[in-house]
Amino acid sequence: MKPFHILLVEDNEGDILIATEAIEQMGRVNKISITRDGDEAIKFLAIILDAAIKNLPDIILLDINLPKKNGYEVLEFIKRNEHLKHIPVIVLSTSSNPKDVRRAYNQHANCFITKPDEISDYFKIMHAIENFWLSMVKLTVG
Repeated sequence: MKPFHILLVEDNEGDILIATEAIEQMGRVNKISITRDGDEAIKFLAIILDAAIKNLPDIILLDINLPKKNGYEVLEFIKRNEHLKHIPVIVLSTSSNPKDVRRAYNQHANCFITKPDEISDYFKIMHAIENFWLSMVKLTVG
């Protein structure tokens, strides 16, 4: 079974704690990288690109409402870069506004999920992500 690397771009410490706990319970992810604002996320990805393409995350979980640079700016950076654009970006946002959803998909987000209010529902979402993105989908070629 292939180990996975997830990049979590999230500024809310509570959501970081819940997400990392849920990801760790998956058992299939061997590396979780966390950035807490959009600028930090872009710098993190740029450093990885400079170092070695092989260390790229397999999936990016991206909040939209971030300080410094918002999630749309991060999404644009990812999808405009030849070495990053293949990485699935799952938007996890408190928003359920159709304009936000449309904008994310127009910028080539792979999926948009509204964060649930209940912790148990958050765990269900993370397990659904695992079942689909880490089990069914072929993420890389070769």
